[in-house]
Parts: sequence; structure tokens; C-alpha cells
Amino acid sequence: MEKLSARINSLAPSATIAMNQKGREMKEKGVDVINLSVGEPDFKTPEHIREAAKIAIDGDWHHYSPIAGYSDLLKAISDKFKRENNLDFTTAQIIVSVGAKHSLANAMMCLIDPGDEVIVPAPYWVSYVEQVKIAGGKNVILDSSVEDDFKITPGQLEAAITPGTRALLLCSPSNPTGSVYTREELKELAEVLARHPQVFVLADEIYEHINFTGGHESIAQFREIRDRVVVINGVSKAYAMTGWRIGYLAGPEWLAKACNKLQGQMTSGATSIAQRAALAALNGDQSCVAEMREAFLRRRDLILGHLKEIDGVKCSTPGGAFYVFPDFSAYFGRSYQGKKIENSMDLCLYLLEKGHIATVPGAAFGAEGCVRISYANSDENLEKAMQRLKDALVALT
Repeated sequence: MEKLSARINSLAPSATIAMNQKGREMKEKGVDVINLSVGEPDFKTPEHIREAAKIAIDGDWHHYSPIAGYSDLLKAISDKFKRENNLDFTTAQIIVSVGAKHSLANAMMCLIDPGDEVIVPAPYWVSYVEQVKIAGGKNVILDSSVEDDFKITPGQLEAAITPGTRALLLCSPSNPTGSVYTREELKELAEVLARHPQVFVLADEIYEHINFTGGHESIAQFREIRDRVVVINGVSKAYAMTGWRIGYLAGPEWLAKACNKLQGQMTSGATSIAQRAALAALNGDQSCVAEMREAFLRRRDLILGHLKEIDGVKCSTPGGAFYVFPDFSAYFGRSYQGKKIENSMDLCLYLLEKGHIATVPGAAFGAEGCVRISYANSDENLEKAMQRLKDALVALT
């Protein structure tokens, strides 16, 4: 008899992956689909990083890696935190995993018991709420809007905390909105958290280097909550290494030991060759990071320029990452050839079928009126895609 666990049946499939797959299927049938759904840089991994992997393949890096990561990579991560964030994490406080998503899952599984409350600001990355479910926790969603630049306030956070609250999930720069919390905004949130010693912060900082505000600020910098912050990061976004699957977390040593224990039973250590490449990324020339950031900033402005020309669309100016998250709710209720657009999923399917653009519905991120558009694509494709978007919206009546 076919019977799946209640755990897996409770999960929603990833909307980002689903829309990406739909776009691919249409492309395989010969349709010229421009994919603005996928959350990964379109650049090749920089050459010096690829070369390090080739050297590792020809060297002696063919065996099981240490569960927590190679000691020199852990040292490079520790040095990165000190150099770039002025944060002191020993190598014993760091765990290398199979991507930042895996790092987050490790922390979640080691911190959350069934029934524990996890505060998740919306819009949120699709996997946050699903990982809370896997751990048996209860999602407590805090809504924000385009008018608030999609950021929560200290008052919202204070009101949401109960004796059952175990963690706050905070992503800055944000996926899907691109919003970036300032130091002052983070300080105000930290002051609230300082009054509630049972609450941990899972700080997703994977988009740290794709930041247009002049510099990244980490909530781990505040001494009063530092021992309750788990920083999640990796090499995927900054170094165009999504397929290499290397992420890491840094936090209290007792939690790192627990994650090591869990990872030892689930995956063991991350791929040896990818770890050597990550070492080269962190210790090597960083000019590639700045070059990609400049390209993303140019593309952001290109997209925003087009969105400003579309009647009824509201959009904040993202301070980082490579997404815009415009509100298209003014187009709900309109129709094309008798088919009404009722919600963000309808709109995204329409844009795919009519405009041949793959995007992701805001409902997947807890924001029904919006659509996530990734600008991790060429300038030429973005220009073409935005014209298709305009034409598709004009065709709605």
C-alpha cells in the first residue's frame, strides 16, 4: 500500500522550482521563454575558483571530508567573519554544509521542538515555512507591505513574541523583496530580542555581498544577543557557485556540535572538491564579487525603469539581492480571452503562456498581490522580457 508520512504530506512543493520547471518544459518544446524565476546568478563561477577545483581533482581530495568541513576552510570562514563583519567566531563554532539551505535546516532541526513558535516575517523565502513544518514548529507570520519597504517593526516583533517563541527568521538582504535592514533598524530589533532570552535569531545572510546600500550589517554584531544569533551564509550567490552546494553556519559552540552530530547522520561532510573551490573563493581575489554586484545594480535599475512606466504597479527599490517584488494586484480581476486573473498564480501562468516570461507568484512568499522577478539574467534578455511583460498586461481587459 502506498502511504507517505504525514511529515512529507504537510509540505508544499517549491513554487520557485515549479515555475522554473514549467519554463524549461516550454523551452524544450521550442518556445522562447525568458526565465526570470530562478534565484541564481547567471555568471560562470570565476576562473580562479574553477582552477582550484581542477587542482583538487588531480590532487588527493577524493575521500570523505570531515563532517564539519576541512580545517583550512573553517579558518577561512572564521577570518571572513572577522575581516568583513567584525564578528569573532572560532572554527569550533562553524559548520560547513551542502548549501545555505542545508545549514538553515540543520539549525532548525537542532533548535526547534514540536509546537515551538518561529516568527517569520513575510514576504519570506518559500523554504522557511516548510522547514519550520519539518521541525514540527509553528509558523508565526508577520506581514509587511511595499509601503513599509517589506520590513517588520520592533513593535510588530514585540507583539508577536510569546513564552512559546523559540526563534526569529531574519533575511537581509531579502529573498524575495531585496529589502535591506539598516544598522539602526537591526539595533531596534535586537533591543526587543534582548528582553526575551529564549528567542534565537536565524540570520540568513546569503545575499550579503549583493548589497547596494554601501555595506552589509549583521544582527550578530549586537553584544546583548550575540550568543543567540546563528548566521547562515555560503558561497552560492556572491561567487556564482549555486551548483557547488557549499553553505555554512556560525553560532554558539554547543549548537555547532549539535549540527555536526545531525549532519553526521544525514549527509556527512560536504563534497571535497567543492570545499576546495570554496576555500579559493573566500581567500582569493574578491574583484569578481564587486564586478557581479555592479552588473546586478545596473540590471536592477533597468527593471525598475520599466516597472515605473506600468500603470497600477507599486514597487519598492531593492537595496540588495537580485529580485524585484512588485505589487500587481491592480491587474487582478482583469481577463484575457474570457479567462480572469484572480490571483498571483493566475498572473504568473498568464505571463508564461502569453508573454513567455517565467516569474514566481507572490502567494508562495506569503504576499498574494506580488510577483517575484529575478534580474539574474542578461541586460538584453531583461529588456526583451520587460517589453513582453508590458505587452501582456496591456492585453488584459
